[in-house]
Amino acid sequence: MGFKKLKKEFKLVGMKNSGAFADFGKEVPRSARQFLKRVDEIKNHTEKEITLYEPKRKEAHMEGRYYVGLIVDGILDVVPPGMEYIEVSGDYINVRGLITDINTLHFSLLKWGEEQGYKRNLDSYIVETYHSIENSEEEVEIYLPIHSY
Repeated sequence: MGFKKLKKEFKLVGMKNSGAFADFGKEVPRSARQFLKRVDEIKNHTEKEITLYEPKRKEAHMEGRYYVGLIVDGILDVVPPGMEYIEVSGDYINVRGLITDINTLHFSLLKWGEEQGYKRNLDSYIVETYHSIENSEEEVEIYLPIHSY
């Protein structure tokens, strides 16, 4: 796995959702499918899917917000009803791999980040982008926000 630290900016149009962290594995894909039915309403989209997740701050933090959306080129003048234009940027630790390995990817990235001495920024969204590859498989790229030094 290729871990790295980088500075990144994301511009997206998305729909806000919330739910139990324990249900994100089922809820987020369902929300994304609903969102994608409205893709034609979004100008300047890149067809790259993106999700922003509120980090779980402590064990008692049971519910969180997330956005499902598409990356866009530039600022939009008109945002479709029920959607938001969002810009997020910062320092991240990052890894990319098969979406079927998403839990292992998250765990390994967290472990690597700790070993490197990076401190997670729990006030910024976790970002995942999704990429189609051959044989109908999909890859996920994970960006965990860290504090700048």
